[in-house]
Amino acid sequence: MSRAEDVLVLDGPGSHRLESRAVAAPGPGDARVRVHASGICGSDRELYQGNRPEGYVRYPVTPGHEWSGTVEAVGAGVPEALVCRKVVGEGFRNCQVCDRCHAGDTTLCTAGYEETGFTQPGAMADTLTLPARLLHPLSDDADLGAAALLEPAACVAAAALKARARPGERVAVVGTGTLGMIAVQFLAAVSPARLLVVGTRPDREQLSLSFGATAFRVRDQLCDQLSGYDVVIETAGSASAARTSASLLRRGGRLVLTGIPAAGAEGLDPTDLVVRQIEVQTVFGAPPAAWSHAVQVFDAGLLTLRPLITHELPLTDFASAIELVGGGDPAVGKVLLRPRGVG
Repeated sequence: MSRAEDVLVLDGPGSHRLESRAVAAPGPGDARVRVHASGICGSDRELYQGNRPEGYVRYPVTPGHEWSGTVEAVGAGVPEALVCRKVVGEGFRNCQVCDRCHAGDTTLCTAGYEETGFTQPGAMADTLTLPARLLHPLSDDADLGAAALLEPAACVAAAALKARARPGERVAVVGTGTLGMIAVQFLAAVSPARLLVVGTRPDREQLSLSFGATAFRVRDQLCDQLSGYDVVIETAGSASAARTSASLLRRGGRLVLTGIPAAGAEGLDPTDLVVRQIEVQTVFGAPPAAWSHAVQVFDAGLLTLRPLITHELPLTDFASAIELVGGGDPAVGKVLLRPRGVG
């Protein structure tokens, strides 16, 4: 007898329901994961509100691109050794045969955009089935609740790898949300001479310092003399944050943007970028190398994610969770949803 599972479905902006459906066997090359937790971020709120750009969502859809779980079944061609392993998984689907995929840039796959939780079924359900090649096994003693934050950690790992920060350099992070606090940890690991955190939330100062920052500034209180940084990683997702990030850099400095401002936002000054020879790179999702890096650092105990989680709610409380994420309460950090029966 097949068992039933709960699945959250967004039929369109502002319309969600929880339905029961039969759990399907994984097909060839796939693995079925018993979901432990699914995180909610600003992209999920955009999905619910209908603000996600055209082409980057396909309704109806089950959200959930940040997740962790345990493999419970595999399809033909997948090693049985994966069963019972704790895992996380890449969200971007890719063709594996185009030139970008062969180069390892799977988030730039020329076959087009497909991502778990946006155009493909996500993890806000009891189970998630996806290609086994996207899975990254964790250590047997991994904290699966904390591991649900490895998707944003992988995106930050991609930014850190592009930033190429070296020991003794002056580095900075602009943004104090989940991504920003993870970025602080990645940059602290390279032993910078100075690690500045800039944000709009003064309450994040102590957490920033505990993760390795050497200084903290509130963004609207920055002075013009605060500059000369070799590397800045921006995580705030606003055009003004991007401009602040560029202003902190020395001539020839390296800027990595990870946030996505609202459409039509005033951008960086190209004249300033050219004259100061600023190197600008961006991150949208994480390729396999960044995922591997994030998982390796996490399994080694060098990435602290648990303190960033402030709320864990049952899947049935999706609407409340979305309101928490977008409510503006500074006490709200990462919000996790748990399927039925997960303790």
